[in-house]
Amino acid sequence: MKSILKIALTSALICLISFQSNAQASKYKCMLQMANYMGEGAYIVVSLINPKGDYEKTLYVMGDDKKWYKSLKEWNKFHTAKGDDVSAISGASVTGGDRSVTTFEIDDAKINKGYKLRFESAVEDQKYYVTDLEIPLTTAGLADKTDGKGYIRYVRLNKI
Repeated sequence: MKSILKIALTSALICLISFQSNAQASKYKCMLQMANYMGEGAYIVVSLINPKGDYEKTLYVMGDDKKWYKSLKEWNKFHTAKGDDVSAISGASVTGGDRSVTTFEIDDAKINKGYKLRFESAVEDQKYYVTDLEIPLTTAGLADKTDGKGYIRYVRLNKI
């Protein structure tokens, strides 16, 4: 009887630990305001960048026509090599002056550890911005409004 109780308690503890490890990501609402520009809709990808400066994960893609992903040159190298399907985390492209509100999850263990969010943007027949803007994954960085350098005017994140 004691061994059955030990097995049941051990199983319950393992389930509790694995549930807690899965629950350590927070959702963020991302409000992106585009700059006024003339031309087609911008394709924008939001990526998690590790402390070494390498792509680690794609969080969201604004633009769902895969034929234009190659215009996001640096991210496309990562995306093609990794071979992940981004259809579940993609939406419409964003045109000049428009706003986009999206939601994505960020692993809490990445905050204040040297990671950052990179917003990469491209517009057909116009300039490509590898780093339109970057947000340091710090408590302060996630709370601030961050200005872009290209097609993005600014981004603001809110934890939900």
